[in-house]
Amino acid sequence: MKIQIIVGTTRQGRFSEKAASYILQEAKKRKEFDVELVDLRDYPMPFFEEPISPKMFEMTHHAYTNEVVKKWLAKISEADGYIIVTAEYNHGYPAVLKNAIDFGYKEWIRKSVGFVSYGNSGGARSVEQLRQVVIELDMIPIRTAIQIPFDVYMAVRNETVPVNPELFAPLRKGPVDRVEAFFTDLIWTTKALVAARK
Repeated sequence: MKIQIIVGTTRQGRFSEKAASYILQEAKKRKEFDVELVDLRDYPMPFFEEPISPKMFEMTHHAYTNEVVKKWLAKISEADGYIIVTAEYNHGYPAVLKNAIDFGYKEWIRKSVGFVSYGNSGGARSVEQLRQVVIELDMIPIRTAIQIPFDVYMAVRNETVPVNPELFAPLRKGPVDRVEAFFTDLIWTTKALVAARK
């Protein structure tokens, strides 16, 4: 199964690449996954301003002309599932991430998605909003998310990539190992959807 980890912010000094680095290290330990990091910085797309929704493209024979957008869609179409690493900005998720999501439709449908978040309340509100968006795209969001607590954020924020995974150890403590639960759900859901699509 091919899983793409999408780095969902592009701002200077971003934390998302550090969280994505850790999740990439963890994902590579799973024999079920062929995992790849996909960075929105590598796809500087314009704001979505097409005359119709991507859902209607095939019916109307409409197509994108922007080469970066076409490259982005070709990349995400390769995956069986996604892990989106997102910040929380003012109770929501980054505009650059919403813009990237909105360019696709057929590339996303009937695929799994899990969320790794950080920010105020561990980014829980950004994930709550993203769940609504991906459901509209016929994606299947897993219930379990990894919300990075403030103490881990503070310990990691000045680190360089690749980040020492020991700094994320608190995510595995407590009654539930959040990282293990996240990957268990993602593996099960992705397997089920791959079989169903076939």
